[in-house]
Amino acid sequence: MELSYFKNKKITVMGIGLHGGGVGTVKFLAAQGAKVIATDLRTKEQLKASLEKLKGVKNVQYVLGHHRMEDFSKVDMVIKNPAAQWSDKHIKFAIENKVPVEMDSSLFFKLCKNKIIGVTGTKGKTTTATLIYEILKIAGKNPIKIGIGQVSVLDKLLLLKKDSVVVFELSSWRLSALGRAKLSPHIAVFKNIMPDHLNYYGTMEKYFQDKKYIFDNQKPKDWLVVNYDDQMLKEASKQASSQLIKFSYEPLKKSRSVFIEDDAIYLNNGIDVRKLSSLKDILIPGRHNLSNVMAAIGAVYAYGLSATEIKKALPQLKGVPHRLEFVRELGGVKYYNDTAATIPDAAISALNAFEKPIVLIAGGTDKNLDFTLFAKEILEKTKKIVLLKGNATDKLLIKLKKIADEEFLKNIETVGSMEEAITIARKKAEKGDIVVLSPGAASFGLFANEFDRGDKFRDAVKKLK
Repeated sequence: MELSYFKNKKITVMGIGLHGGGVGTVKFLAAQGAKVIATDLRTKEQLKASLEKLKGVKNVQYVLGHHRMEDFSKVDMVIKNPAAQWSDKHIKFAIENKVPVEMDSSLFFKLCKNKIIGVTGTKGKTTTATLIYEILKIAGKNPIKIGIGQVSVLDKLLLLKKDSVVVFELSSWRLSALGRAKLSPHIAVFKNIMPDHLNYYGTMEKYFQDKKYIFDNQKPKDWLVVNYDDQMLKEASKQASSQLIKFSYEPLKKSRSVFIEDDAIYLNNGIDVRKLSSLKDILIPGRHNLSNVMAAIGAVYAYGLSATEIKKALPQLKGVPHRLEFVRELGGVKYYNDTAATIPDAAISALNAFEKPIVLIAGGTDKNLDFTLFAKEILEKTKKIVLLKGNATDKLLIKLKKIADEEFLKNIETVGSMEEAITIARKKAEKGDIVVLSPGAASFGLFANEFDRGDKFRDAVKKLK
């Protein structure tokens, strides 16, 4: 597919959205000469900030507060919002009328001539993708981030140069579109698989199927960088037709791999084993982040960086906003923002990242997940807890009441705002403690999204005197 394809085509963008993805898609299509119908179930008032960004963009017709069936049949293409299911009646209507349905990810892959490193996994994909980007940059390459954080995708095509290498964070939704288009990236990084988005998928099998599209359509010269500590991925990787690079906390000496042994990270290129870094020289907090570092090493090695180039970059790597992000220290108490921990497993990793006493801010909205293990870890690892209102909080409290004594339960407070949470957490924390926001749940209800939740935490902490 070429950019010229869009000229004079009538294209429906389903979902303008609040976070920039839809806005970027509309701008991109209009710039290519397409006639765009931008439709969203939200009203003009609800979309005020997004519509402001589209002011002055020509050839766009807005259909707000509802979707019209004709916009899904009498057009040349529909571009689906990630949150809309393929079973949505409007999407099904488009497919029945032989109108191609794409997402920003599938269009990007079809239009991009550069090599793509795709990164997926239930947790750690943003950190891993960012680390890959940073290592490539330090090595003097020309990487470009796509899909990392709340940024649009398609307009980045116009920034690509001949030597650009694309680092694309791929959610299960974006991968579903690649699966339909029978596309996979040249280098696929698969971090892990855990229960998530079961409110959307219903079953773990359906969720995993979308995730596997990251390598399902790879060719023998492509690469799959895979977590060999994850049993489901270890099994699934046997189906891959591409070349494998495994990463593990345990030594892997018989194949291409990145592993940890004797408090150091090693690279096995299939012939030699090279020490890349002592663990003490990796500055990103949390043992789980070593897995992200190993995955990133595997990806840049597959891309073609030498062990020497990788070795030089590792001590320069920093953490990522909203992921165990250090905010400040006040009165001997350190505050960390880990709002991206939207599932129990991720919050458990945060609790295991610290050895000092923890005052935890958690809870929120449920994604049909199990809170049993999270409750056990909270009981073992925290001294005080502040919970943000929501149905996940209700589930978590039920689990805690089954295993905790009266004394522990007296230390739990439930609040309706981040300001309240910070005020209480500060009172509960003593010199030498850690206050960490690691919710283990989604943010909807009290916040616009998980990043808004993290921003409000950061702001409230910075205002403390």
